[in-house]
Order: sequence, then structure tokens, then C-alpha cells
Amino acid sequence: MPDQPEMSPATKELLKKVRMMVPPMLEKFHKGMLGRVAVIGGSENYTGAPYFSAMASARLGADLSHVICTPPAANVIKTYSPNLMVHPIMRETPSSNSASSVASPVIAMLTHLHSLVIGPGLGRDELMQATVAEVITAAREKKIPLVLDADALWLIQQKPDLVRGYKECVLTPNVMEFGRLAQAVGVDTEGDTGRKGCQALANALGGVMVVRKGGVDWISDGTDERTVTGDGEGGRKRSGGQGDTLTGSIGTLLAWRNMYLEGQWDTEGGMGREETLMLAAWGGSAITRECSRLAFIERGRSLQASDLTDKVPVAFETLIGEKEESKL
Repeated sequence: MPDQPEMSPATKELLKKVRMMVPPMLEKFHKGMLGRVAVIGGSENYTGAPYFSAMASARLGADLSHVICTPPAANVIKTYSPNLMVHPIMRETPSSNSASSVASPVIAMLTHLHSLVIGPGLGRDELMQATVAEVITAAREKKIPLVLDADALWLIQQKPDLVRGYKECVLTPNVMEFGRLAQAVGVDTEGDTGRKGCQALANALGGVMVVRKGGVDWISDGTDERTVTGDGEGGRKRSGGQGDTLTGSIGTLLAWRNMYLEGQWDTEGGMGREETLMLAAWGGSAITRECSRLAFIERGRSLQASDLTDKVPVAFETLIGEKEESKL
């Protein structure tokens, strides 16, 4: 087992709370109960991102991990791993399909999911964006927790009301995406992308959870009590695709949050929806940063996104562990 990373007392306390949301592996649980997560993304030019997100979800412990993508992307992603369920539903222009017709089978899947990640490898194709807008609207009606990243954030820049006020939604912008989102909703962060800026953007969007990725991650729903930092060491290589590990990890933690809130085991802590949403977002940040730290130790300058995928179960054991083996 790798050496424990250095942690502040605040980080240790947050990890203890995240641990409370992790379901035990009980005999009574059947297939799918420990997490049904889907990733919408993957287009002709982008096949890696949805794979990394879905695999992070699976490696963290989701029972069922889906990728919903275009047919060309599906043919490629299926060759990456037989462990993922790949659905070639999405369509890009030119197409005779309308956004509503493409969205319909995706929307039909929503009641079978615990959480939905949208954006990895999505692209900005007009039909893809319009389809995702319909799916977001339907997911919101069904109260499905959402994680939005990459070009799903570009959609939110154009149509912020899609998520405004939806407090089951996590946005994961990097610094550049953060700035564009702030500008789109008329927030002057005065150059602050930390606590003040993150709270301002979250408030402007009606209390969604914002995870501003960076050297230190800031996580906030706009309130002081639910504004925290992800300040684990991480690695020093900024290769593309590391944010996909974040989205998939948050997706699985949101699925476990659902089980926790439903009381499907002898839970503890008495935590509510708002606190557990913050913990899922923060926990995803902590796991991703630890994956980066561990992978960087081994790979250094050559580190790639796939190296983080391999470290997801190790990071979980290092930071959290099973209850009877908790490192805390």
C-alpha cells in the first residue's frame, strides 16, 4: 500500500464523512444497487474522454457503468473494455433524426440510473447539444443527479436556465471554463476563481454545486458552510483527460449518496441532501487528486489519463478503505 498522503485535519474530517456514504457490500444487495451510472459523450473525434469517465466510475465501485455515444464512437469504445455497456444512440449532424427522437431512448433510461455524467467527448455539434439539452430537462424533472463537464458546460454558457436552481447538479469547470461561465451569467468575479468567485458563480446559478478545478480545487454551492477546498497534493503533469476521472468518480459517489439518503443500510451521520452533494463533489476531487499523485510518482513526465484510471481503486483504499479497514 502506498504511503499515506499528507492531510490537514479538515481533510481527514471530510474523508470520514465521505466514508459514511460508502455502502457496505452486503449479501442482500443485488446487481445494480451499488451504482448505475451513465456517461453521455463520445463523438466521431472524441472517444477517450467518455471511456475514462465511465471506467473511473466502474473502478471506484459502480455496479453498472454505461456510455451513451454516437455509433462511430461506440465501435471504438467497445474495443477499449468489455466491462462497459456502450449504447450507440447519439447522432451528429447531418442526420435525419430530430433532437427529440434521439433523446427519447436516453430519457427512457433515466429511471434506471442513479446519476448521469454529461460532457466528456461530447463536442459542440448542433444536434448533440440540442439532444443533451432535452436530456438535462428530463433528468431534472426526474430528479436525477447530474455531473456536467467539458462541452456540456459550453451548452450551459448558452442556456444557463437548463440547470439554474437545480440543486442535484454538479458543474466541474477548469479555470478557463469557469471564467466563461461567470461571464455568461453576468458574474464579475474580479479575477477571483477561488472561494469568493466560486461562491458567486454557484449563487448566480441558483445553488448548483461548482467544482472549480485547479492547483487547488474549490467546491461550493454558494454557501459558507458548503464551500470547501480540495487541496490534496496531486501530480504535476497536466495531461488531458484527468478531469474525466473526476466526473466518473463523482458519478459513483452520487449513486452511493442515493443509497445513503434512502437508508439502504444501517447508515450514520444523519447527513442531508445538500451536505452529501457537497461531499460527493469533494470526494471525487480528493480521489482524483490522489490518483494523480500516485500516477505521477510512477510515471512522472510521461503520465497520461489512463494512468489515473489504474489508480482509482488504490486511491480509494488509500484515502477511505472499507469500513472495517478504514485508514482513518
